[in-house]
Amino acid sequence: MTQQSPLPGIGLFNLSGRTALVTGGSKGLGFAMAAGLASAGAEVMLVSRHRAEAEEAAGRIAAGFGRRAVAEAGDVTVPEQVDAVFAAAERALGKVDILVNSAGINIRGPIADLTPEQFDDVMRVNVRGTWLCCRAALPGMRARKWGRIINLASALGLVGLAGRTPYTASKGAVVQMTRTLALEAAADGVTANAVCPGPFLTEMNVSIADTEDGQKFVVGATALKRWGRLEEIQGAAIYLASDAASYVTGSALVVDGGWTAQ
Repeated sequence: MTQQSPLPGIGLFNLSGRTALVTGGSKGLGFAMAAGLASAGAEVMLVSRHRAEAEEAAGRIAAGFGRRAVAEAGDVTVPEQVDAVFAAAERALGKVDILVNSAGINIRGPIADLTPEQFDDVMRVNVRGTWLCCRAALPGMRARKWGRIINLASALGLVGLAGRTPYTASKGAVVQMTRTLALEAAADGVTANAVCPGPFLTEMNVSIADTEDGQKFVVGATALKRWGRLEEIQGAAIYLASDAASYVTGSALVVDGGWTAQ
């Protein structure tokens, strides 16, 4: 079979005309990915439990990139609030082309020191919240025959680390959820992929930044011997949201400074 010669790649990463909803978008990796999508031309809605934080972050993106950025408050673990967030996005942006599930928490400690309630809290936000948002996004994406779902997993969804049983379990679940969703949604023009960050110095990791655990087993275990910079997650989000990744689904894209290479 003769294949056509590929066209030039101009515009493959252009997100103009696309809209994105980013949970956990007011800070950390969520904000960085939202800013990256806006820099590529997308309009964005930032979702947080704290409206004031989301509004401030949306204002920074709008001012910095000249793209529409709006804010909405909602708890991703509550189905009614998730539905309300997506309804608000439809009103404000017209549609949701790209969903970035970045809302998440981490509770550290040896398994003997953690409570069942703490384990449930991590699973509720990281797994249930991601699942609910994927479920809410799919009908519109399927109707338009185009959609990009990007779930924030973790390098710790692929390898283990002592003292992280709730977090590793939750992120492993996100990776598997993403793979399964990719199979379910493929016929409707929707892709689903996971981004698996390694050590980034976000608010979640500040508490261990200067500890022996943080220096030896986290940053010291990367090939690049440093924390990731927030802007270094943006390329992965732009790529997976764009037409450049039209043949990529069910993947786990690792952005970890070489941590899992060892």
